[in-house]
Amino acid sequence: MTDLTGTEDPSGTPGGHGAAPVGTTDTETYAAQLSVAARNPKRVELVVGACFILAILSVFVLGWIYTQRGNPQLEGAMLFVLFGGIGFGMAAWGKYLMPRGPFVEEREVLTSEADEQAFAETLKRGQVAIEGRRSFLLKLFLAASGLMGAILLFPLRSLSPVGLSPNGPFYKTQWKPGSLVVDENNNPVHYTTLEVGGSMTVFPYGYTDAEDDQTLLIRASTQPVAPPDQSHKLQWSPVGYLAFSKLCTHAGCPVGQYEAQYQKLLCPCHESTFDVLNACAVVFGPAPRPLPQLPLTLDSNGYLRALSSYGEPVGPGFWYRDAL
Repeated sequence: MTDLTGTEDPSGTPGGHGAAPVGTTDTETYAAQLSVAARNPKRVELVVGACFILAILSVFVLGWIYTQRGNPQLEGAMLFVLFGGIGFGMAAWGKYLMPRGPFVEEREVLTSEADEQAFAETLKRGQVAIEGRRSFLLKLFLAASGLMGAILLFPLRSLSPVGLSPNGPFYKTQWKPGSLVVDENNNPVHYTTLEVGGSMTVFPYGYTDAEDDQTLLIRASTQPVAPPDQSHKLQWSPVGYLAFSKLCTHAGCPVGQYEAQYQKLLCPCHESTFDVLNACAVVFGPAPRPLPQLPLTLDSNGYLRALSSYGEPVGPGFWYRDAL
Protein backbone atom coordinates (compact mmCIF):
# COMPACT_ATOMS: atom_id res chain seq x y z
CA MET A 1 0.00 0.00 0.00
CA THR A 2 1.26 3.50 -0.87
CA ASP A 3 0.90 6.32 1.67
CA LEU A 4 0.34 10.04 1.03
CA THR A 5 4.06 10.71 0.63
CA GLY A 6 4.36 8.15 -2.18
CA THR A 7 6.21 5.46 -0.18
CA GLU A 8 5.12 1.88 0.08
CA ASP A 9 3.68 0.69 3.40
CA PRO A 10 5.44 -2.68 3.80
CA SER A 11 2.96 -3.91 6.37
CA GLY A 12 0.03 -3.61 4.00
CA THR A 13 -2.00 -2.45 6.94
CA PRO A 14 -4.64 0.22 6.27
CA GLY A 15 -3.85 3.55 7.84
CA GLY A 16 -0.51 4.40 6.20
CA HIS A 17 1.66 5.98 8.87
CA GLY A 18 -0.61 4.60 11.55
CA ALA A 19 1.33 1.34 11.36
CA ALA A 20 5.05 1.15 11.86
CA PRO A 21 7.10 0.06 8.83
CA VAL A 22 8.76 -3.36 8.96
CA GLY A 23 11.97 -3.24 10.91
CA THR A 24 11.14 -0.04 12.80
CA THR A 25 9.53 0.77 16.11
CA ASP A 26 6.63 3.13 16.67
CA THR A 27 8.93 5.71 18.24
CA GLU A 28 11.15 5.68 15.13
CA THR A 29 8.08 6.42 13.04
CA TYR A 30 7.15 9.35 15.29
CA ALA A 31 10.73 10.64 15.16
CA ALA A 32 10.58 10.72 11.35
CA GLN A 33 7.29 12.57 11.42
CA LEU A 34 8.58 15.19 13.87
CA SER A 35 11.86 15.79 12.04
CA VAL A 36 12.35 18.65 9.58
CA ALA A 37 12.97 18.30 5.85
CA ALA A 38 16.14 20.44 5.75
CA ARG A 39 19.43 18.58 5.78
CA ASN A 40 21.09 21.70 7.14
CA PRO A 41 18.48 23.55 9.25
CA LYS A 42 20.96 26.24 10.31
CA ARG A 43 21.56 27.25 6.73
CA VAL A 44 17.83 27.45 6.05
CA GLU A 45 17.36 29.54 9.19
CA LEU A 46 19.97 32.01 7.88
CA VAL A 47 18.21 32.23 4.50
CA VAL A 48 14.79 32.75 6.09
CA GLY A 49 16.19 35.32 8.51
CA ALA A 50 17.90 37.18 5.65
CA CYS A 51 14.59 37.31 3.74
CA PHE A 52 12.79 38.84 6.72
CA ILE A 53 15.62 41.32 7.36
CA LEU A 54 15.57 42.41 3.70
CA ALA A 55 11.82 42.91 3.98
CA ILE A 56 12.29 45.07 7.08
CA LEU A 57 15.02 47.17 5.45
CA SER A 58 12.92 47.65 2.32
CA VAL A 59 10.22 49.36 4.40
CA PHE A 60 12.69 51.94 5.68
CA VAL A 61 14.07 52.53 2.18
CA LEU A 62 10.53 52.84 0.85
CA GLY A 63 9.71 55.41 3.52
CA TRP A 64 12.82 57.41 2.67
CA ILE A 65 12.00 57.38 -1.06
CA TYR A 66 8.48 58.54 -0.29
CA THR A 67 9.70 61.49 1.78
CA GLN A 68 11.99 62.49 -1.11
CA ARG A 69 8.98 63.12 -3.36
CA GLY A 70 8.84 59.50 -4.45
CA ASN A 71 9.91 57.46 -7.46
CA PRO A 72 7.33 54.95 -8.75
CA GLN A 73 9.95 52.55 -10.10
CA LEU A 74 11.99 52.46 -6.90
CA GLU A 75 8.87 52.29 -4.73
CA GLY A 76 7.64 49.33 -6.78
CA ALA A 77 11.02 47.62 -6.40
CA MET A 78 10.94 48.08 -2.63
CA LEU A 79 7.40 46.67 -2.44
CA PHE A 80 8.63 43.68 -4.45
CA VAL A 81 11.45 43.12 -1.97
CA LEU A 82 9.03 43.53 0.97
CA PHE A 83 6.34 41.13 -0.18
CA GLY A 84 8.82 38.79 -1.86
CA GLY A 85 11.01 38.58 1.25
CA ILE A 86 8.10 37.79 3.54
CA GLY A 87 6.53 35.33 1.11
CA PHE A 88 9.73 33.45 0.30
CA GLY A 89 10.74 33.34 3.96
CA MET A 90 7.38 31.94 5.04
CA ALA A 91 7.42 29.34 2.26
CA ALA A 92 10.93 28.18 3.09
CA TRP A 93 10.16 28.08 6.81
CA GLY A 94 7.03 26.01 6.30
CA LYS A 95 8.64 23.59 3.86
CA TYR A 96 12.04 23.00 5.42
CA LEU A 97 11.87 23.93 9.12
CA MET A 98 8.50 22.57 10.26
CA PRO A 99 7.90 18.94 11.31
CA ARG A 100 7.12 16.89 8.22
CA GLY A 101 4.21 14.86 9.59
CA PRO A 102 1.68 13.75 8.56
CA PHE A 103 -0.36 13.92 11.76
CA VAL A 104 -3.66 12.40 10.72
CA GLU A 105 -3.91 9.14 12.69
CA GLU A 106 -4.45 8.36 16.32
CA ARG A 107 -1.33 7.67 18.35
CA GLU A 108 -0.88 4.01 19.08
CA VAL A 109 -0.68 2.83 22.66
CA LEU A 110 2.83 2.90 24.10
CA THR A 111 3.36 -0.38 25.89
CA SER A 112 6.61 0.28 27.74
CA GLU A 113 8.24 3.02 29.75
CA ALA A 114 11.11 3.14 27.26
CA ASP A 115 8.66 3.82 24.42
CA GLU A 116 7.01 6.60 26.41
CA GLN A 117 10.35 8.22 27.13
CA ALA A 118 11.46 7.96 23.51
CA PHE A 119 8.19 9.48 22.35
CA ALA A 120 8.56 12.36 24.81
CA GLU A 121 12.04 13.10 23.45
CA THR A 122 10.89 13.15 19.83
CA LEU A 123 7.94 15.36 20.75
CA LYS A 124 10.32 17.75 22.44
CA ARG A 125 12.42 17.89 19.26
CA GLY A 126 9.30 18.86 17.34
CA GLN A 127 8.56 21.63 19.82
CA VAL A 128 12.12 22.92 19.48
CA ALA A 129 11.66 23.03 15.71
CA ILE A 130 8.70 25.37 16.17
CA GLU A 131 9.31 27.30 19.37
CA GLY A 132 12.93 26.85 20.38
CA ARG A 133 15.92 28.04 18.43
CA ARG A 134 13.74 29.60 15.74
CA SER A 135 11.98 32.05 18.03
CA PHE A 136 14.23 34.75 16.55
CA LEU A 137 12.79 34.02 13.11
CA LEU A 138 9.33 34.45 14.55
CA LYS A 139 10.27 37.87 15.91
CA LEU A 140 11.70 38.90 12.53
CA PHE A 141 8.55 37.71 10.80
CA LEU A 142 6.31 39.69 13.17
CA ALA A 143 8.47 42.79 12.69
CA ALA A 144 8.35 42.51 8.89
CA SER A 145 4.59 41.92 8.92
CA GLY A 146 4.00 44.86 11.27
CA LEU A 147 6.05 47.21 9.11
CA MET A 148 4.23 45.94 6.03
CA GLY A 149 1.02 47.13 7.66
CA ALA A 150 2.66 50.44 8.53
CA ILE A 151 3.28 51.31 4.90
CA LEU A 152 -0.47 51.63 4.50
CA LEU A 153 -0.18 54.79 6.60
CA PHE A 154 2.26 56.44 4.17
CA PRO A 155 -0.42 57.77 1.79
CA LEU A 156 -2.04 59.65 4.68
CA ARG A 157 0.81 62.15 4.43
CA SER A 158 -0.24 62.91 0.87
CA LEU A 159 -3.62 64.09 2.15
CA SER A 160 -2.02 66.85 4.19
CA PRO A 161 -1.65 70.36 2.71
CA VAL A 162 2.13 70.03 2.58
CA GLY A 163 2.20 71.28 -1.03
CA LEU A 164 0.70 74.64 -0.03
CA SER A 165 3.55 75.73 2.17
CA PRO A 166 6.19 77.89 0.49
CA ASN A 167 8.64 75.34 1.89
CA GLY A 168 6.58 72.39 0.64
CA PRO A 169 8.16 69.93 -1.79
CA PHE A 170 6.23 70.96 -4.90
CA TYR A 171 7.30 74.57 -4.58
CA LYS A 172 10.92 73.56 -4.72
CA THR A 173 11.66 73.67 -8.43
CA GLN A 174 15.05 74.92 -9.53
CA TRP A 175 13.60 78.07 -11.10
CA LYS A 176 14.94 81.03 -9.12
CA PRO A 177 15.03 84.78 -9.80
CA GLY A 178 17.64 85.28 -12.51
CA SER A 179 17.75 81.61 -13.63
CA LEU A 180 18.99 81.45 -17.22
CA VAL A 181 16.49 79.80 -19.60
CA VAL A 182 18.17 76.99 -21.58
CA ASP A 183 17.10 74.26 -24.00
CA GLU A 184 17.54 70.52 -23.41
CA ASN A 185 21.21 70.80 -24.43
CA ASN A 186 21.83 73.54 -21.85
CA ASN A 187 22.10 76.23 -24.55
CA PRO A 188 20.81 79.69 -23.52
CA VAL A 189 17.63 80.88 -25.22
CA HIS A 190 17.85 84.29 -26.91
CA TYR A 191 14.80 86.42 -27.62
CA THR A 192 15.42 85.76 -31.34
CA THR A 193 15.41 81.98 -30.95
CA LEU A 194 11.69 81.50 -31.69
CA GLU A 195 9.45 83.03 -34.29
CA VAL A 196 5.86 83.92 -33.42
CA GLY A 197 3.90 80.68 -33.14
CA GLY A 198 6.95 78.66 -32.11
CA SER A 199 7.42 76.68 -28.91
CA MET A 200 10.07 74.60 -27.15
CA THR A 201 10.77 72.90 -23.84
CA VAL A 202 13.17 74.77 -21.58
CA PHE A 203 14.85 74.32 -18.21
CA PRO A 204 16.78 76.40 -15.68
CA TYR A 205 20.49 76.42 -16.46
CA GLY A 206 22.19 73.28 -15.15
CA TYR A 207 19.00 71.33 -14.46
CA THR A 208 17.99 69.83 -17.79
CA ASP A 209 17.34 66.48 -16.12
CA ALA A 210 14.90 67.88 -13.52
CA GLU A 211 11.43 66.60 -14.43
CA ASP A 212 9.52 69.09 -12.28
CA ASP A 213 11.36 72.01 -13.90
CA GLN A 214 10.42 71.33 -17.52
CA THR A 215 8.67 74.39 -18.88
CA LEU A 216 6.99 75.08 -22.20
CA LEU A 217 8.23 78.31 -23.79
CA ILE A 218 5.88 79.88 -26.35
CA ARG A 219 6.36 82.91 -28.61
CA ALA A 220 2.72 84.03 -28.78
CA SER A 221 3.34 87.57 -30.07
CA THR A 222 5.95 90.24 -30.51
CA GLN A 223 4.44 92.26 -27.66
CA PRO A 224 3.83 91.42 -23.99
CA VAL A 225 0.71 89.30 -23.46
CA ALA A 226 -1.61 89.04 -20.43
CA PRO A 227 -5.32 88.60 -19.70
CA PRO A 228 -7.24 91.90 -19.40
CA ASP A 229 -7.95 91.28 -15.73
CA GLN A 230 -4.31 90.35 -14.96
CA SER A 231 -2.41 93.30 -16.38
CA HIS A 232 0.42 92.81 -13.88
CA LYS A 233 1.45 89.78 -15.91
CA LEU A 234 2.40 91.93 -18.90
CA GLN A 235 5.90 92.25 -17.47
CA TRP A 236 6.11 88.43 -17.37
CA SER A 237 6.09 88.07 -21.16
CA PRO A 238 8.89 90.11 -22.74
CA VAL A 239 8.56 90.44 -26.54
CA GLY A 240 5.62 88.03 -26.44
CA TYR A 241 7.35 85.08 -24.74
CA LEU A 242 5.19 83.06 -22.34
CA ALA A 243 6.38 80.20 -20.13
CA PHE A 244 4.14 77.65 -18.44
CA SER A 245 4.84 74.52 -16.43
CA LYS A 246 4.74 71.49 -18.71
CA LEU A 247 3.17 69.30 -15.99
CA CYS A 248 -0.58 68.99 -16.47
CA THR A 249 -2.52 69.99 -13.37
CA HIS A 250 -4.73 66.93 -13.75
CA ALA A 251 -2.39 63.92 -13.66
CA GLY A 252 1.09 65.29 -14.33
CA CYS A 253 1.33 64.34 -18.02
CA PRO A 254 3.56 66.54 -20.20
CA VAL A 255 1.51 69.24 -21.92
CA GLY A 256 3.39 69.73 -25.17
CA GLN A 257 0.91 70.13 -28.02
CA TYR A 258 0.69 73.81 -28.89
CA GLU A 259 -1.98 74.83 -31.39
CA ALA A 260 -0.64 78.21 -32.52
CA GLN A 261 -3.64 78.90 -34.76
CA TYR A 262 -6.03 78.74 -31.81
CA GLN A 263 -3.55 79.67 -29.06
CA LYS A 264 -4.38 76.50 -27.13
CA LEU A 265 -2.28 73.95 -25.26
CA LEU A 266 -3.47 70.34 -25.26
CA CYS A 267 -2.64 67.53 -22.86
CA PRO A 268 -2.43 64.21 -24.75
CA CYS A 269 -3.42 62.04 -21.77
CA HIS A 270 -6.95 63.20 -20.92
CA GLU A 271 -7.46 66.04 -23.41
CA SER A 272 -7.33 68.94 -20.99
CA THR A 273 -7.14 72.17 -22.99
CA PHE A 274 -5.61 75.46 -21.83
CA ASP A 275 -6.03 78.99 -23.23
CA VAL A 276 -2.52 80.37 -23.76
CA LEU A 277 -3.55 84.03 -24.04
CA ASN A 278 -5.65 83.78 -20.88
CA ALA A 279 -2.82 82.64 -18.58
CA CYS A 280 -3.46 79.00 -19.59
CA ALA A 281 -6.91 78.91 -18.01
CA VAL A 282 -8.68 75.55 -18.43
CA VAL A 283 -11.25 75.60 -21.23
CA PHE A 284 -11.86 71.85 -21.53
CA GLY A 285 -11.08 68.61 -19.77
CA PRO A 286 -10.52 67.39 -16.21
CA ALA A 287 -7.63 69.68 -15.22
CA PRO A 288 -8.73 71.55 -12.06
CA ARG A 289 -6.65 74.73 -12.47
CA PRO A 290 -4.50 76.67 -14.97
CA LEU A 291 -0.93 75.74 -15.71
CA PRO A 292 1.43 77.72 -13.44
CA GLN A 293 3.10 80.57 -15.33
CA LEU A 294 6.80 81.32 -15.00
CA PRO A 295 7.54 85.07 -15.06
CA LEU A 296 10.23 85.93 -17.64
CA THR A 297 12.54 88.83 -18.28
CA LEU A 298 15.39 89.70 -20.65
CA ASP A 299 18.94 90.36 -19.53
CA SER A 300 21.22 92.98 -21.07
CA ASN A 301 22.37 90.53 -23.74
CA GLY A 302 18.85 89.60 -24.84
CA TYR A 303 18.76 86.20 -23.16
CA LEU A 304 15.65 85.00 -21.37
CA ARG A 305 15.80 84.62 -17.60
CA ALA A 306 13.30 83.80 -14.89
CA LEU A 307 11.96 86.88 -13.14
CA SER A 308 11.05 84.69 -10.16
CA SER A 309 9.98 81.13 -9.38
CA TYR A 310 6.52 79.82 -10.26
CA GLY A 311 5.12 80.97 -6.92
CA GLU A 312 2.71 78.04 -6.72
CA PRO A 313 2.93 74.25 -6.84
CA VAL A 314 3.45 72.62 -10.21
CA GLY A 315 1.80 69.42 -11.32
CA PRO A 316 -1.48 67.64 -10.55
CA GLY A 317 -4.33 69.38 -8.81
CA PHE A 318 -4.35 66.99 -5.86
CA TRP A 319 -1.04 68.58 -4.86
CA TYR A 320 -2.91 71.86 -4.49
CA ARG A 321 -5.58 71.51 -1.84
CA ASP A 322 -7.51 74.72 -2.67
CA ALA A 323 -8.27 73.30 -6.11
CA LEU A 324 -10.26 70.40 -4.69
